[in-house]
Amino acid sequence: MSHNTSTYRFATNAIHAGQSPDPTTGAVMTPISLATTFQQASPGVHKGYEYSRTGNPTRTAYEKCIAALEKATYGLAFASGSSVTASIINTLTSGDHVISVDDVYGGTNRYFRKVAAPANNIQFSLVDFNDEQAFRAAFQPRTKLVWLETPTNPTLKVVDIKKSAEIAHEHGAILVVDNTFLSPYFQNPLELGADIVVHSVTKYINGHSDVVGGVLATNSEDLYTRLKFLQNSIGAVPAPFDCFMVLRGIKTLHLRMRQHEQNAFAVAKLLESSDKVERVAYPGLPSHPNHEIASRQQKGFGGMVTFWLKGGIEQSRQFLERLELFALAESLGGVESLAEHPVIMTHASVPAEERKKLGISDNLCRLSVGVEDVEDILSDLKNALDAVKL
Repeated sequence: MSHNTSTYRFATNAIHAGQSPDPTTGAVMTPISLATTFQQASPGVHKGYEYSRTGNPTRTAYEKCIAALEKATYGLAFASGSSVTASIINTLTSGDHVISVDDVYGGTNRYFRKVAAPANNIQFSLVDFNDEQAFRAAFQPRTKLVWLETPTNPTLKVVDIKKSAEIAHEHGAILVVDNTFLSPYFQNPLELGADIVVHSVTKYINGHSDVVGGVLATNSEDLYTRLKFLQNSIGAVPAPFDCFMVLRGIKTLHLRMRQHEQNAFAVAKLLESSDKVERVAYPGLPSHPNHEIASRQQKGFGGMVTFWLKGGIEQSRQFLERLELFALAESLGGVESLAEHPVIMTHASVPAEERKKLGISDNLCRLSVGVEDVEDILSDLKNALDAVKL
């Protein structure tokens, strides 16, 4: 039995898309196919699989599920979000130019500056997409790709995807949108004009902090063909067991995202009311400068909350060391609540002058609000705030 994903809604596709009962045993869960090679009836005549780096049945189910959730024709899975980034940049040639949102994930920033620029002679311009004049001015004759992350990491800046796509396409460039922070449940960039949508599935899509992985989805047959070739040629593919684990996590994505958002709203409101807090960034709050854009292009506001304590590095340490329920750890998007300090942890590779310009300061803390009982989450935060000495 196969499922027509176009006729089903998100929750149904999260559970069924790409996944049919095993034809041999009737198993309702997608089997983990560990085989590295597959028998051929005659040279070049096979059942769709030759070698597991090129294609694997468990990975195929996973890729089809992701495509259905992002309302895409094609999906491709990789060993990490960073390998997705590297594969997309490898579609470019020496001398090409990329425009990236300035407040981009630290690992993406590092890859652009320290790997792609010196090794591949790719040129990068980091600009504020919400400054339309600066964004338009950044285009060059060899601008081939525009890289957008919205909401951004860690300041939660929201950018108009539709307008960004229109401007990119005016200049003959493709638009890539990193949708990690919202997941396909809360945002579908392809419907807003993006050419490629990417995710670190390590975060919300898997949702249990036990798999590192990345995916992309697109409606372009040309982009899919080129990226499928790179997926095979570079070989940064996920193991079948990881594909199985992510498929398992996806089945509760809609349930988790609803609870993440509900809890994050409560956290944002608590922080906004605290006299220990200078400022809160959560796109769901009317105080967020991009609240109107977020309300228009997103179906929800997610589980990430960023805030600036009053004080500096010492106050940040006092707060973070006092937390008990929130684990002080990098990453995000798991069922458990996490807290981190971008200056020291996730964004340490971003040059200090760039961090300062973006507002990534010593008093900035980022919370990945989990799905624990909201009263326990709020109690932990209140205790940590009480420990902050101004």
